[in-house]
Amino acid sequence: MNRIIEGLLKTSSILKLREAVADKDVKKIEVNGLYCSAKAYAVAYGISRGVHLVILDSKDDAEGCVNDLYNIIGDENVYFFPTSDVRTVKGTMKDMSAKVQRTAAISALSDFNEGIYKGEYLVIVGYSDSVTEFIPDRNQMEKSVLRVVKGTDISFEGLQDELYRMGFERVDFVSRPGEYAVRGGIIDLFSYNNDKPYRLDFFGDEIEAIRMFDANTQHTSGDVLDVLNVYPAMSREEEEEKGCPVYSALPEDSIIWISGLQDFKEENENADGRIHKQVFLSPLHSIGSADARVDFNTSPQPAFNKNFELLASDIKSRTGSGYTVYIMSENRSQIERLRNIMSSYDLSVKYMEYTLQEGFVDHDGKICLYTDHQIFDRYRRIRLKRTVERSERLTMNDINSFKEGDYIVHIDHGIGRFGGLVKNRINGKVQEAIKLIYRDNDVLFVSVHGLHRISKYRSGDSTKPPKINKLGTGNWEKLKNSAKSKVKDIAEDLIRLYSQRRVAKGFAFSPDSYLQQEFESSFQYEETPDQIKAVEAVKKDMESSWPMDRLVCGDVGFGKTEVAIRAAFKAVADSKQVAVLVPTTILALQHFNTFRDRLRNFPCNIDYISRLRTPKEVADITARLKEGKIDIIIGTHRLLGKSIAFKDLGLLIIDEEQKFGVAAKEALRHLKLSVDTLTLTATPIPRTLQFSLLGARDLSIINTPPPNRLPIQTEIIDFNENTIRDIINEEIGRGGQVFFVHNRVKDIYEVEDIIRRTVPGVKTCVAHGQMEPKVLENKIIEYMSGDYDVLIATTIIENGIDIPNTNTIIINQAQNYGLSDLHQLRGRVGRSNRKAYCYLIVPPMTSLSDDARRRLDAIEAFSDLGSGFNIAMRDLDIRGMGNMLGAEQSGYIAEMGFETYQRILAEAFEEIKGTAADIPGRKEEDEVYVTDCVVDTDLEILIPDSYINITAEKIRLYKELDSITDEASLQRFIADIEDRFGPIPEQFKQLIYVVRLRMAARERGFEKIVLKNGTMVMYFISNSMSPFYRSSRFPEIIKAIQQKDSGRYMLKENNDRLYITVKNVKTIEGAYNLIQKL
Repeated sequence: MNRIIEGLLKTSSILKLREAVADKDVKKIEVNGLYCSAKAYAVAYGISRGVHLVILDSKDDAEGCVNDLYNIIGDENVYFFPTSDVRTVKGTMKDMSAKVQRTAAISALSDFNEGIYKGEYLVIVGYSDSVTEFIPDRNQMEKSVLRVVKGTDISFEGLQDELYRMGFERVDFVSRPGEYAVRGGIIDLFSYNNDKPYRLDFFGDEIEAIRMFDANTQHTSGDVLDVLNVYPAMSREEEEEKGCPVYSALPEDSIIWISGLQDFKEENENADGRIHKQVFLSPLHSIGSADARVDFNTSPQPAFNKNFELLASDIKSRTGSGYTVYIMSENRSQIERLRNIMSSYDLSVKYMEYTLQEGFVDHDGKICLYTDHQIFDRYRRIRLKRTVERSERLTMNDINSFKEGDYIVHIDHGIGRFGGLVKNRINGKVQEAIKLIYRDNDVLFVSVHGLHRISKYRSGDSTKPPKINKLGTGNWEKLKNSAKSKVKDIAEDLIRLYSQRRVAKGFAFSPDSYLQQEFESSFQYEETPDQIKAVEAVKKDMESSWPMDRLVCGDVGFGKTEVAIRAAFKAVADSKQVAVLVPTTILALQHFNTFRDRLRNFPCNIDYISRLRTPKEVADITARLKEGKIDIIIGTHRLLGKSIAFKDLGLLIIDEEQKFGVAAKEALRHLKLSVDTLTLTATPIPRTLQFSLLGARDLSIINTPPPNRLPIQTEIIDFNENTIRDIINEEIGRGGQVFFVHNRVKDIYEVEDIIRRTVPGVKTCVAHGQMEPKVLENKIIEYMSGDYDVLIATTIIENGIDIPNTNTIIINQAQNYGLSDLHQLRGRVGRSNRKAYCYLIVPPMTSLSDDARRRLDAIEAFSDLGSGFNIAMRDLDIRGMGNMLGAEQSGYIAEMGFETYQRILAEAFEEIKGTAADIPGRKEEDEVYVTDCVVDTDLEILIPDSYINITAEKIRLYKELDSITDEASLQRFIADIEDRFGPIPEQFKQLIYVVRLRMAARERGFEKIVLKNGTMVMYFISNSMSPFYRSSRFPEIIKAIQQKDSGRYMLKENNDRLYITVKNVKTIEGAYNLIQKL
């Protein structure tokens, strides 16, 4: 890739620079007049062959330069060279990405010296601290690095021993550098010189293939290698003792480019006194006599402070003087928007779909390179190659795995304890089963193809253990039926409401007007693809003739509010009123400010109502609302008061939905059946998810983080006064503020005293929900205005308080919070373009429960944005469930666990759908008569230990396989297994056919299949009143049976139960092929 811009930088100066770089007699070159990213262009122009070491003053500058070089000359031969560890509050943190990036650069340099590097040139970009740290010398490298070649013989056992000697740790699945795993004839290993691990396929002791794979999915990525150099972790201490400076490893003709350093000296000069050629880019001080001097004429991009008029007048003036103006952005839709805005100013501008760290003006070439992130005053997030991502999937697998002693719920038998994976013999054949231990030590074995009937017990209250059931009593069945009937009552009402909404005539909003387009183009941030999709879906719903009911799930700070504002503006443009319901007083005020600022230049009346408004103000607002003089009203549950009446309500927006009770939401629904409803939430609660997934509601998920949001650096720390002082001082030192979350009102003022004593002179204030409303609001407003440095608060700040100047949050006793609560709290910082920090104060880890440890590990690992939806989806188990379908239901969740409750909820809905005739668009082929089919067999169907011998992974795979409901997912599962573990053995293949058999049996109305001693028995639905018997499917199957061999196929009835027996069925695959023909 070469993105050199024609005419950029003075041609004669570039030629002079290239000549000086190529001239062996020139040792020191001084280059002047370069600013910002113009330096990266000069380096790019000067590179043709050989090794180039670029040294900048700071890590941030080096990252910016690397990114610029990626965009100008491509990323193949450019390596970032950081220090091997990172300093944090806790001390020195082993940063895996930094270690890998550094080792990859050392590895590339070693290859270049040996003549096996594939590129013509190699660029290594470092900074002061990273180049002063030693690297391993040649002897150390030869001893440390293991070379593996495809097609050669190497002892399978010997390679494992060698990896162990090199300090690699054996694990079940590799997810980070320094790990290896063994499965059958496969060794997976994660070397320190790449951000992806390698998979070695053996045939005996011969290496058959070397492939790269993705640590998160564990799938191979298609990159095949012939030779692999395995690098261990190079410890800093070892390198300092036995290593050498990076300069001594550079070839003789290498060039060192220096920028921004106060003073530079090539340390440890070679023994004969030779030093490498040095190029000083715009030195800050005299460098003494230079052998060559090159001058350019550039200046930094002017500051426009988001002001389009200022930008337009600058471009007009520049183009009038003969300059060509380029605007650079990595986002295509951003370029389109800028193109539309510029065309309205009648300006001639060129666009580039990549960007630089800092724009500049080249006065010689008469070219302006302006970057969009500087125009909009936004932080630009730099993405570096060879960054190691933590495997979210493996962490979640660990959180969700069964561990001995865990409470497990069986849908038919209730709650027991997990007793492990055990082998049983049935008719001489080995099978695996899950052992569940019930009251009085009764034992139940669940076959591996029945795991979809069990789930981990999860409820809102993790402190109280559930009641273990006794086998053989009817108590569990009674509890299920009781919960189901309660659910049905509420669900029937909701489904009726849903059906009425679908047939009700809502207001069809008109298509976007020019005003709407102008309003949307004034949004000063980049929309993400998901955000655009959500906005389009909302508009489409609003323009349809039935009332909208859409749920927008998006992580904290992902732009849900902008979706709501656009919907509100669309409603107001059609002379309809909008109600915005928020859970807290402060959020009402905040939204009022946000809506007012965003709609400032448009004809729209906005007000808010909450307990902070005086009775006189409320009366005035109520009157204006009724008269239609207020377009958008924002308020707390006071909006639901009987005194509030709208003239013409067209849109209802509910924010932070998880904070409302069902009663409040249903009151709103009945408020006006034909009103469009838009719900926003960051952590979707199960009830809303359930309805959305059941199709009683439309769902939009905003999963992509804003392009320039930084991950929030998350650390677990002890309660140490010195550490807390350092954290607070550092944030205040950069002009910011700090949230300190302490969720006990009882001793919150003692915490304030500790902070005041620890950090003298700091201005603190306290906020909690038991304060007088007016006092609380004043405190928050004063804090927002910058009157205080530290806000010590309860989780009241979780409810959407948005203060961009607060970029550090400290959460005390973090082990007591659910994962999604921690995620919500953490999302309160990092809402500007500055780096944000989250510190979780916990007691010693040894004193914490396993659950708490796994939770904290997950939140620390996933500091990046966007993981919130996945965490919430998978970890609603640990979070308080709230009242899902009304207050009485939370008791059922505690008694039977969340997943089982979800299942009963789904079953209740299916049953209601079976009887509710008023659901539009139903067809017979959509009918589901059998929700599950039980398969019982004496055949040997299992995952053999010789294929996979990791119990936790076996159980996970059994569960995953057992939950598959369609052929496409099954094919993906098979491909995944073969990729990770090799060819599938026969016993496992037959187990896979159980899933196919179950799917085929359900479609044909069979509730149970028994395959023993070569005979298959297929039982029809036991309920003789089932609509299945009146459907067209049943007679088709009977007709098919009657046409078969009567000696082999028999239709029988016993105790009013209809079933078919088939003789001479030897395998599950055979049973599946047979049932397919019915």
